[in-house]
Amino acid sequence: MISIREQVSLKAFNTFGIDVRARFFVEVTQPEDMMALLQLPVYQDNQRLVLGGGSNVLLTRDFDGLVIKNNLRGQRIDREDDQRVDLTVASGEEWHALVVRCVAQQWGGIENLALIPGTVGAAPIQNIGAYGVELKEVVQSVHGIDLTRGLARSFSASECRFGYRESIFKHAWKEKFFISSVTLTLTKKSHALRTHYGAIDETLKKKNQLPSLQSICEAVIDIRSQKLPNPTQIGNAGSFFKNPSIDANAFEKLQNTYPSIPNYRAENQLIKIPAGWLIEQCGWKGKRIGSVGVHAQQALVLVNYGEGTGTAILDLARAIQHDVMEKFSIVLTPEVNIIG
Repeated sequence: MISIREQVSLKAFNTFGIDVRARFFVEVTQPEDMMALLQLPVYQDNQRLVLGGGSNVLLTRDFDGLVIKNNLRGQRIDREDDQRVDLTVASGEEWHALVVRCVAQQWGGIENLALIPGTVGAAPIQNIGAYGVELKEVVQSVHGIDLTRGLARSFSASECRFGYRESIFKHAWKEKFFISSVTLTLTKKSHALRTHYGAIDETLKKKNQLPSLQSICEAVIDIRSQKLPNPTQIGNAGSFFKNPSIDANAFEKLQNTYPSIPNYRAENQLIKIPAGWLIEQCGWKGKRIGSVGVHAQQALVLVNYGEGTGTAILDLARAIQHDVMEKFSIVLTPEVNIIG
């Protein structure tokens, strides 16, 4: 039985810790709850917002509609042989907890994605990625409910149209599809261990460890813990901006002025520039304005020191975008979903 509540604070449901309210609020614990909700006037007559872990949203005002909190739990093995396992995981499961469980089972493919905040259901929307790995490499299919017709539907990996922090769920199917579970194909043998991105190799050497699922996972946790603030201690949503890609001509011009500019190859012969480096060069790293600011260890992370508002964080983000454009002629695009 689903229960609709009114005027509910969302402070505990977003990692920025922004204290705004939802006019209506409901928690769903199984796909059938969502099916039942579709029939109710409170769903049909209001704008809707689905929240998982609330780790990729910036709420800039009270939400005058229905917030749906995804609390679906559980996982099952669909198929398993000596080489691989197909694992279907409910969308409300915590992503990092899933990574830890899979590593403990010696199932490979997502160990580099440790400590990414949020839920399993949010992962394919964003095509989460870190340290040389993207979710699209292990997704077999995404399952859920077509909200326009109230019918169950699945998307194959190719149908998800994954790109850099992109998927079909952010565009053609935005607000039209509720993800109830995700099926991943993970390796049991011959794991493709990725250690050359970021400081993983260096961390393993310091610990005198050989690459393995466990050691890579632990190295990623160590690296992220040193660079990124814990949302339970300082409000944040992780990386606020995407790393921009520019063409070779634009990069050559920048490199002439900034010979040490970090870069790496992207798709379509583009060159990707770390957004954190651009922000730091503009003097924003560690800068604080009132109750919001840019983290001192990672310029890509905007933080709420306690009483910050969503509009204050948005104003900060826009000021950073302006300065990066002025200095480098590069557009910074938010990775965080801005609600307001």
